[in-house]
Formats: sequence, C-alpha cells, structure tokens
Amino acid sequence: MLAVLWPPFTKPTYFGNSVTFATVASLLTAEHVGAVVAIAVVTTMLVAIGRRRPGPWTRTAARALAVVLVAAEVGWWIYLVASHANKAELLYALPFQLCDAAIFVSAFALWFRSQLLVEITYFWGLAGTIQAIFTPDLPQHFPSFPFIQYYVAHGGVVAAALLLVVGLGQWPRRNAVTWIVAITIAYAAFVGLLDAVTGADYLYLRAKPSSATLLDLMGPWPWYIAWAALIGIALFLILDAPFRVLRQPTVHQG
Repeated sequence: MLAVLWPPFTKPTYFGNSVTFATVASLLTAEHVGAVVAIAVVTTMLVAIGRRRPGPWTRTAARALAVVLVAAEVGWWIYLVASHANKAELLYALPFQLCDAAIFVSAFALWFRSQLLVEITYFWGLAGTIQAIFTPDLPQHFPSFPFIQYYVAHGGVVAAALLLVVGLGQWPRRNAVTWIVAITIAYAAFVGLLDAVTGADYLYLRAKPSSATLLDLMGPWPWYIAWAALIGIALFLILDAPFRVLRQPTVHQG
C-alpha cells in the first residue's frame, strides 16, 4: 500500500509487460499440474476424513501438519545457507511475503486452534496462497528441493485452511472479513516500510514477480497494487459468503 511513496525499481520479467493466453498456458507443465493435483488430493482426503470421522486424531493430524509447515520454511533457510546464497537472496528469504507469513500463522492456528489465527489462515490461504500455487514464482523444477519445498509449504497452508474451517468446523465469525481486511492493510503497511528501508520487494509492492502471475493483468505499477487490494477484498467476501448464509438463523414454520 505504501508503494506509491517511492518509485519502483527495475526488475526484469520473463514475459514482459503483457500476458497472453500462451504465456499462461506455459504454466501447464506436467510437474506443475502434478503438484497441484497432489495438493488437491491430499487436502480433499484430510477434509473428508475430518468431517466424517472427527475425534482425537484430528489434534494429532493438525499438529503434524503444523510441524511440516514450519520444517519446510526452516528447511528453506538451511538450504539457502548450505548453497552459499548471496546477501540479496538471503534478504528475500525473510518470512515477509504474505505466503511465508501465512505458513507460520497457519502452523500456529493448527497447533493452538485460535479462532483469529484460523480466520487469517482461511482468508490469506485461499485468497492469496492458492494463487501462488496456480501461478508460482518458481524457476526450479522437480525434483529439486526448492520445487518440493515450495509446493509442500504453499499446499500445506491451503490444506490447513480447509481442514480447520471445512473439515473441523471452525467457521469464520460474523465480523471476520472486517478484521482480516484491517490486519492485511496493517501488515501491508508494515511490509511497505520494510521495503522502503531495505530495498526489498516483499508483497511485490515495488515490482511484479519475474514469472507470469495474475498481477500482469492488472496494469503497471502502482495501479496493480490498488487492483490487487480491491480483488483481495472481493475474494474475502466471496470466501465468507457460504458462512454468511449458514450463519443465518433457521426459521421454523409452525
């Protein structure tokens, strides 16, 4: 949100300034589609079992997934150090991208089942992280560690969101969208200040990612930031819509 306070830096993009159906179709590689299908299958199984066979096992499963998420993120830092990453790469490895923050939020939500953390996991995971799965900013390929880590971490957030809300029934509260919008704006403001001080590009507030993403359809800087914010709020409302209906009191006819 604070990106309008400073000019964007030059960041080359693989697909340039325009996106065509051909560039989006280039994401439909076997390894990418396979990873998405694997995430969908595992998530569906977790949610289905959680709904049909609730019990003490769900606490163990949720905490096991939390450990996997944290291990994936910490493993990424270890990988960067072990591979002698340069200072710039280490700077971008800090957990300030929305997806990285969502990894830790979802891990805490799985472990402690705090309602606010569950709501952040649900809205950030399905409105943001799932887009990162479909249009990954990932140059590495299977079976490299970065490839596996990327999909385990991002897929784990989506699995956590659906398991907690759909599988285990922790629905968002009536005022959840208002709180999540406020928290997201505050987080974006904090990250914007961090970008201004460090010269980083967390949340892509200074430039779009180098790979093809939905941001390429939203115009140049800084307009894509405003469009992304509006679309984000719209997605929050859409994600909350089923529960808005379910929260309505049932009218009994006498």
